[in-house]
Amino acid sequence: MAEGWSRFALRFSEYYESISTDSIWVPPRLRNREWMFIPWGGGFPDRHKSFVDKSGLHSYLRSRAPHSCFHSTAYYHDPDQGKMADKGWMGADLIFDLDGDHLPGVSDNDFPLMIDVIQEQAWTLWNDFLEPDFGFRPEHAQITFSGHRGFHIHIRDPKLLHLDSNARREMVNYIRGEGIDIQSNISSGTEWGKRAIRGMDAVLDKLSEIHDGGANKSSLLNELHGIITTRAKSHSVKLPSTSIKRIKELADLSMNDDRIERLKENHRLSVFGEYCTPIFWELVKGDSSVVMGAAGETDEVVTVDTKRVIRWVGSLHGKCGLRVTEFPLERLDPEGTDPFDPLTEAVTFKGGKVNITSLEDDVTAEISGERLDLSKGDKAIVSESMAMFLCLKGWAEISK
Repeated sequence: MAEGWSRFALRFSEYYESISTDSIWVPPRLRNREWMFIPWGGGFPDRHKSFVDKSGLHSYLRSRAPHSCFHSTAYYHDPDQGKMADKGWMGADLIFDLDGDHLPGVSDNDFPLMIDVIQEQAWTLWNDFLEPDFGFRPEHAQITFSGHRGFHIHIRDPKLLHLDSNARREMVNYIRGEGIDIQSNISSGTEWGKRAIRGMDAVLDKLSEIHDGGANKSSLLNELHGIITTRAKSHSVKLPSTSIKRIKELADLSMNDDRIERLKENHRLSVFGEYCTPIFWELVKGDSSVVMGAAGETDEVVTVDTKRVIRWVGSLHGKCGLRVTEFPLERLDPEGTDPFDPLTEAVTFKGGKVNITSLEDDVTAEISGERLDLSKGDKAIVSESMAMFLCLKGWAEISK
């Protein structure tokens, strides 16, 4: 729990007092949902709660003003029972949770960049997988900003409510490319074949930039190294090496036009040699053009677990002060005509100026157009919403 939280807990209380009961969004079949609340100060979660209507939920919020609010993705006969076995599981929404701080080569410390990247990933998930491959329909999808580092895609198709964990895991495995032979699919003309070609071209472009020593060399090396090490751990992939040195060697080898031509003619050839060829194909498999990478893998438990809880839309996130916010599906597309901007649209508080002192080195934050690049010990006068964001993340403290 961040230091100095009591000041912001009071503001959370004012927020929940200010909203009307009628304006509160509640998930479908409210009476069958379990609720869980995290109190301020590091106390134990208050869970196994249930509400019959909005009034009961709003009354709780006004009296407790919690740090964080969650409801079950599942529907239960008796959601307030203390043991899961006694609740009587009736089905569950299908949830995809993408969290930006697990992306290879992307740091939470550059928060605006992380949000941009994870929004691109979330749109790719919907546009390249969930709609075309699984046939999910927009009218069954609810899109939300998680209030902090990512996005949630809720699928509420009645035909899917009773899918068990194994069926949900199969979806995750497909998105991750588990069991997909990338090299065989390149020439197949299938959706996976198209993804494989995009991924191959994307990796070759990145290797070329690394070889040329451009401004992005270091970040690209970190990104590719993150993909390789993640796949080696999460997928139990056996590689001769996962070192940055091998990635640099691969970058040098990829500059040979004849080698690339042979690769494109026959994807089975080991054109990069015994050590670098398997590294290349794992980079293709892990590229965001092909699969969701670490973002989709890290939070797969949210999709697979049929008794999970998810942040309630309209609540405030106690780790940064931003609001869990619903928005139309088409606004998830960062290249669309009106893309959703969480760092402006999920900001709730519009108070005066606050003095802060930075507690962290090399952090970048942006709230409602106010951008800061801070080093440890820096002092600044910022808006209340920025101060709340920085302090609740533990990046700064209120100063005089």
